[in-house]
Amino acid sequence: MARWAQEAYRISERRAAKLVRLAISTLRYRSRKIFDEVLRRRLRELAGTHVRYGYRRLTVLLRREGWHVNAKRIYRLYREEELIVRTKQRRKMAQRQRAATTGLAARGNQCWSMDFVSDKFADGRSFRILTVIDQFTRECVALEADRSMTGMKVAQTLERAREERGRLPESITVDNGSEFSGRALEAWAMANEVRLCFIRPGRPVENGFIESFNGRLRDECLNVEWFSSLDDAREKLAKFRQHYNHQRPHSALADRAPAVFAALQRPAGEASSEVWAGEGAQTPPLPLQPHPAAVTEGKTGNSRSSLEALECAKPARNEAKWIPTAQNL
Repeated sequence: MARWAQEAYRISERRAAKLVRLAISTLRYRSRKIFDEVLRRRLRELAGTHVRYGYRRLTVLLRREGWHVNAKRIYRLYREEELIVRTKQRRKMAQRQRAATTGLAARGNQCWSMDFVSDKFADGRSFRILTVIDQFTRECVALEADRSMTGMKVAQTLERAREERGRLPESITVDNGSEFSGRALEAWAMANEVRLCFIRPGRPVENGFIESFNGRLRDECLNVEWFSSLDDAREKLAKFRQHYNHQRPHSALADRAPAVFAALQRPAGEASSEVWAGEGAQTPPLPLQPHPAAVTEGKTGNSRSSLEALECAKPARNEAKWIPTAQNL
């Protein structure tokens, strides 16, 4: 109406807006639909690549690419494009008293957590995955897949993790499975001065860090991938681990990737044991002020000889088990 009055009666833009009682800013508004179309297209591409990412993680990825957008705008486009991730609603449980949180890690490589996840190949055969994470940096330390896992294989996986990271943790939080409570892993832990911290039976919430990671692993990898063989599963798990450590934003780390957070906490001058590679990997920033509790300390022990003598070693009986409790993410 204001534009028509302006053209019909040859009056100014401001007077035309005043006649129809319209704000001048509303009259001069220009639609940004062209920009939204480009943003929609990129949002669909990212959602197609990361099918289990919600709008908040997609917002972080867009900001890394240089888009000046906020979460509310992405949420609007996310709903309009019908990209909402369907999640299973959990049944509400009665309120219960929980034990106070104790024994939380204060620096990297202080405490790890490990557990097992099971899945099946395309032909129906089952296989198991050993998952190991760092409780402080949230890095995925190891993802080892095999048809069957024993205490010896767990110890060998931890030895490979030591070679990659340069050290072993002070303690590892585990459940009461036979692979973790057997003599092979206990002998390895005694030889390398690593404390095995067992949770109470039937209380997986006490190892909440690894339970949260297992949920992300199943939701973003196991449920969307098709494994034809053991080699295929190991290759895809290695890609997921690389993406998780170097690219995937973690909400508990201020939307940083775990490897980037670990680089920030590393003391100045200490070399990183990880290789920054991979398409789209987040560039590690220069180290800021080091973590107050971050100190450089090494582990000693003959790892090779301890693995060879695992089967003949006679470990001491666990008379007391340390009981940690971790906050679930």
